[in-house]
Amino acid sequence: MTDRPADLASGPVSRPLPTPGPSRIAPGDREHLGLVGWAITRISGAVGGTTPPHLFRTIGRHRKLFRGWLRFASTLMPNGRLPRRETELVILRVAHLKGCAYEFDHHVHLGAQAGVTDRDVARVLEGPGAEGWSEREQAILEGVDQLHRDGDVDDVTWVALRKHLDETSMIELVLLVGHYEMLATAINTLRIQPDGPQDTRASRLGGRLAARVARRGNASGG
Repeated sequence: MTDRPADLASGPVSRPLPTPGPSRIAPGDREHLGLVGWAITRISGAVGGTTPPHLFRTIGRHRKLFRGWLRFASTLMPNGRLPRRETELVILRVAHLKGCAYEFDHHVHLGAQAGVTDRDVARVLEGPGAEGWSEREQAILEGVDQLHRDGDVDDVTWVALRKHLDETSMIELVLLVGHYEMLATAINTLRIQPDGPQDTRASRLGGRLAARVARRGNASGG
């Protein structure tokens, strides 16, 4: 189904392949998502340079879960303690190991905004043993691979990570990996399809809808 590496220690490999279609649950529209949910999808598309994300439009059909998930996810990214570049490297490595093209491609775009270069992306595919990582980055990516493979981090890697990360950042790293593993599983299982390119008209409409939601929030005191 997807291009999943059989051996995490192997050499260079290709990017994940797109999830086969069709979607198992159709992305929702404004009727399914509600005004706030629909506005969130438009804003997210504007930020990501795509049409309203199919991921958001699918999960958004479960409105209560969608809002709770967004609060949790945004605490990890973009509002986490780890530097944004490192966060994106972690997400890219998880997406690659899970064979999740949707997650991988989305974060190639977001990662570029955080300083992740094309060479970094190529190294992510190779893994923590690739040449060019700093000692800190190598330890973080080794932690990602172990969490993916074993659901744990061995003592040697833990000590290597603690040279660079405090206790709070360690907690965040473990939850960051677990969250994007979960998300990749959902994307692959629900057969969520790639987003389309954003058009100018959609961007303007999304901006007006976002402003409308903001005005309602201000009028209601929240």
